[in-house]
Amino acid sequence: MDFHHRIAANAASVETHLNAYLDTYEHLPVVDAMRYAVQGGKRMRAYMVIESGAMFGISMEQSIWPAAAIEAVHAYSLVHDDMPCMDDDDMRRGRPTVHNAWDEATAVLAGDALQTMGFELVLNDQAGSPDVRAELAKTLAKASGAHGMVLGQALDIAAETAETPLTLEQIEHLQNGKTGALIEWSAISGAIMARADITPLSTYAKAVGLAFQIADDILDVEGDEAKTGKRLNKDADAGKATFVSLLGL
Repeated sequence: MDFHHRIAANAASVETHLNAYLDTYEHLPVVDAMRYAVQGGKRMRAYMVIESGAMFGISMEQSIWPAAAIEAVHAYSLVHDDMPCMDDDDMRRGRPTVHNAWDEATAVLAGDALQTMGFELVLNDQAGSPDVRAELAKTLAKASGAHGMVLGQALDIAAETAETPLTLEQIEHLQNGKTGALIEWSAISGAIMARADITPLSTYAKAVGLAFQIADDILDVEGDEAKTGKRLNKDADAGKATFVSLLGL
C-alpha cells in the first residue's frame, strides 16, 4: 500500500472511531457541533501516531485511541482558533466554521468538550497500561497547554500588535508551540506506548512541524482556496508573524 492509500485508510479508521465515540454522548446540538468539527482534514497527526506505534510493534487496536485523541484535541484548537476573538475565520476545510454554523457559545462548548474527549480517549484502558496512559495524558497536556500549543497561540496573538517584527528565532519558537507541539506529541506517542526513547522521533517531529508551517504560510499567499478550504492572505491581512512575512516567498 502506497503512502496516499495508507494515510487515507488510517484517516477512515480514525473517523469511524471518533464517530463511534461521539455516539456515546447524549444527542445535543453541542455534540452535533463536535462531530462537525472533527470531520475532514488530512489526519496527519493521527497518521503519525499510528505509524510511530507500528515502528515499535504497537497494534492498531491500541494506537487508534491516542490517534483519535490527537484529532479531537486538534479539532478543539481549530474551533477556538477560528472564533472572532482569535483569528476570526469564516471558513475551515471548505465549510463554515463552527461559530458560524451554530453560534459562539456552542463553539466554545464544543471546543471544550473536544479537548476533554481527547483525554477520555487517551486514558481508555485499551490505550495501554496505566503508566503508559498516564504518560500519554501528561505529555498531551503539556503539548496542548501553556508549554506548547496555547503558548504558541498566545505569542501569535501578541505578535499582531508588537512594536517590532519578530525575528526568525522568535517565529520558530512561536510555531514550535502553535503547530509543532501536537505534531511532536503525535510522533513520540508510539515510543511512549512502547516505553522506548522518544528523542529521535522528537527531533524528527520538530523539523516536520516547521516544514509543515512553512508550507502552510506559502499556501496562505499562493494556494488554491478550493483546495485549502480557507481564504487566501488572511495571515497578512491580520498582521500575523509568519515565515513568509519575514523572509518573503
